[in-house]
Amino acid sequence: MWVDPHISRHLLAVHLNPDIDLASRKKATISDTVDWLLGQVPGENLAVLDLGCGPGLYTERIAGSGHQVTGMDYSLTAIEYASRSARNKALDLSYVHQNYLTLREENKYDLIIMIFTDFGVLVPGDRDRLLENIYRALKPGGTFIFDVLNERFLEKPVEKSWQAEKCGFWRETPHLALSDAFLYEEEKVVLSQHVVVEDTGAMDVYRFWTHVFSHDDLRAVTASQGFEKTRCHDDLLPDSEMYSGRDVTFCVTVKPE
Repeated sequence: MWVDPHISRHLLAVHLNPDIDLASRKKATISDTVDWLLGQVPGENLAVLDLGCGPGLYTERIAGSGHQVTGMDYSLTAIEYASRSARNKALDLSYVHQNYLTLREENKYDLIIMIFTDFGVLVPGDRDRLLENIYRALKPGGTFIFDVLNERFLEKPVEKSWQAEKCGFWRETPHLALSDAFLYEEEKVVLSQHVVVEDTGAMDVYRFWTHVFSHDDLRAVTASQGFEKTRCHDDLLPDSEMYSGRDVTFCVTVKPE
């Protein structure tokens, strides 16, 4: 859905809405998060990579703190917006339209971040591949910081909805969106499924898998790819429309020197 012209435009609008937490977090939360992120890696003129950067809400704040920042995202719509915004604000930022699973750089970054629980949507094979890519791209002693949903998220009830619209998030033509969620407790996975049926009878199914992690899970998965000094931090975020702040864990892990 990230490359669908209609959906990606709607996603961008949701990202840029400063009053909701549905695609990006609220403006004040983003500012507080950036302060916390940079506090974990003290230093000046850091080389920073933001994976899944979206429209640049974090990259711009980090660049404004005096660091060299690159943003990477699979959505061309988001990258084009972020690039225009950086030019308009005269910010020295680099943006790359790329799937972060194809990251191939080596020993380049002091800090790599991946924010808004993207890590949890990856299947285990892709997750390991991403960690391998990040490990290679970090300088020795470099830091990777990401956030995930933790096991408390599984306590939320699963919900379903049916919605008929003439024009909406999924389509610009009349359609019916049937949304449901399924809990796989043993695997620590929640599936959100959206079946979109157009008035022509055409149908698409969108599935979003969310893996949740304990602190021990995070230490194990990062250690498997060679990372060390893994630290987990809870309760850094306020509550949001999507989840309670207590449901989110930030993980800080380091490539050995």
